[in-house]
Parts: sequence; structure tokens; C-alpha cells
Amino acid sequence: MLGNVMDDVVEPAAEDFQLPRILAALADPNRLAAVRFVARNGESWCAQVMEQAMLPMTKSTFSHHLRILREAGVVTKRIQGARGYTSLRKDDLDSRFPGLIDSIVDVAQLVTSDDVTRAQAQRKASTVYTPNDSSPLATVVVSGGERSKASKPTHQ
Repeated sequence: MLGNVMDDVVEPAAEDFQLPRILAALADPNRLAAVRFVARNGESWCAQVMEQAMLPMTKSTFSHHLRILREAGVVTKRIQGARGYTSLRKDDLDSRFPGLIDSIVDVAQLVTSDDVTRAQAQRKASTVYTPNDSSPLATVVVSGGERSKASKPTHQ
């Protein structure tokens, strides 16, 4: 229980951290982005992390991601008023696995938003439409938020 809020997440003691569980929690790009944000900015309220780390998800999905991070021991949470604050358990992580979290956060910073944007554009560009948009035939090229239909191949 955090304040008056029911909270059934068990955050492990540092000596109970399990490396596979920590790595699995950090394997998700959204969770990694949240951890990177908190590592750079210190304790932050949950909505701030979602917004400023540009995590495109609902509050309930973000809450699920935080739960996984908390159960692994990567972050901790405290409630103050109506806000939930999350912070990185850096000292605990360093005591059990020295340098691990710094290495992961440093490498994660090498992945830029351009890489994410490029991956999203590739997924969108692979969507296929016909002239009446009812069945797949022509490739859609996404540019500046608009879609245009590529010409249908001719058979000779």
C-alpha cells in the first residue's frame, strides 16, 4: 500500500535482483525509453515520463510497463497527492550489478528518434491498397502524413 492507494507490486530487495528478469524488463523499447528518461531526469511523475519520453500508449499500458520494471527492481514508485512518482533504483542496481544500468542507458541513448521514425515509416509504407482501398494491390508510399497509391504493375 502506497499512502491511501492499493498497490500489490512487490519490489525486490537489491540482494534478490535477478539479472535475467532485469534484462527482460529492459528489453522492451518503451520500458527502456522510460528508464532512460528517469535516469537522465531523476524522479519524475508518471504522466511526465509518458509525455516527455514520447511514449505513445495509454495510461493503463504505461502502468503495466512500470509494474514490470518495479517487479524486476529497476524502478521504484512513490505516491504524493494525486501523482505517482517513479525513480531509478540506481544505487541498488549498482550494488548488485556494478555498471550494468549505466551501460544499458548509455547504449540506449545511441538509438535516436530518427531510428524510431524510420522504422514506423517502413511499417506504414508496407501497407497495400487498391484504387478503391478495399483489397491489396498497390503499395502505399507515406510522406508527410499523406498516403499516395503507387501505380499498379502492368502485365505484358
